Amino acid sequence: MSRKVKVLVIDDSLLFRETVAKSLANDAGIEVVGTAADVFIARDKIIDLEPDVLTLDVEMPRMNGIDFLKKLMPQYPLPVVMVSAVSDHVFDALNAGAVDFVTKPDIKGQRSLDSFINELIIKIKIASMAKVGHLKKDYVSERFAGSVGARSDSPIIAIGASTGGTEAIYEIIRALPRDMPGVVVVQHMPAVFTAMYAQRLNNSCPMEVKEARSGDVILPGKVFIAPGGEEHMRINKKGSNYIVECIKGEKVNGHCPSVDVLFNSVADKAGAHAIGVILTGMGYDGAKGLLNMKKAGAKTIGQDEQSSVVYGMPKVAYDIGAVSKQIALKNIPQLLYSIIVGKA
Repeated sequence: MSRKVKVLVIDDSLLFRETVAKSLANDAGIEVVGTAADVFIARDKIIDLEPDVLTLDVEMPRMNGIDFLKKLMPQYPLPVVMVSAVSDHVFDALNAGAVDFVTKPDIKGQRSLDSFINELIIKIKIASMAKVGHLKKDYVSERFAGSVGARSDSPIIAIGASTGGTEAIYEIIRALPRDMPGVVVVQHMPAVFTAMYAQRLNNSCPMEVKEARSGDVILPGKVFIAPGGEEHMRINKKGSNYIVECIKGEKVNGHCPSVDVLFNSVADKAGAHAIGVILTGMGYDGAKGLLNMKKAGAKTIGQDEQSSVVYGMPKVAYDIGAVSKQIALKNIPQLLYSIIVGKA
């Protein structure tokens, strides 16, 4: 990176705030320009210090981090990385405009703290390159009123995403009709949170959404989210059905689950009987797998630069020729529908 990323650390715990600030300052690419014990102090420091990225605790005195985000983003959009206990409140924060989140560690355990700081450093640097502020109002997809009808040849839809993906996936899934062909999703996310995310989608989308388990049958109307943690998700064929397999494995492209692992299995087992979608995210996970899907005859879609929070994964996929069609996020549900009903 050409210059240091200026960071403002916001947390009500003095010990945690100072520990984080000191640890971040040890990284050559980061400059901690200040700290704040609550969002009112932070508001003034944002104006005075002009940080590039905020780290923000969800649970704060006087005003919580989510309410602060809702007030901050329309007036002063900044990349924000949330620091949270294990709670589905992180998804409210992402919905309010946060770029990403990290799970608050046990500050007494050095290994846990070191892992947290390393993850936070990476996400701060990614957030510094993210687009914020305009996406929510500009890229909301419309729900379909119709259905795709009963089909004997329903293809599998495979989706991969990273930074910014929780909201992008939601915008796609919420717009699809209840009888859409089965969907398998890899979203880079820590363990525990994937089950919360799946439940959240299930409560607000027409299709049934669940965290995937080995043996799940991929049927129309169902969406399977790869479990975060130590397992990769792939598909296999069992009789006339496609099924999910969750297998323990080392990180691929720095991630577990990996989009490439899913896409490669879809290319191998489903071939032309599939559609691949690569969404916003940093890095290159999924690009080669999407290319393999395309070579196997699958239709492939990439999110465009303007609507991506981070135009990394879709760009790499596009540059290597893996993307058949690159379009804005809000138009992806319509394109998927058109492909399924044979109009695209």
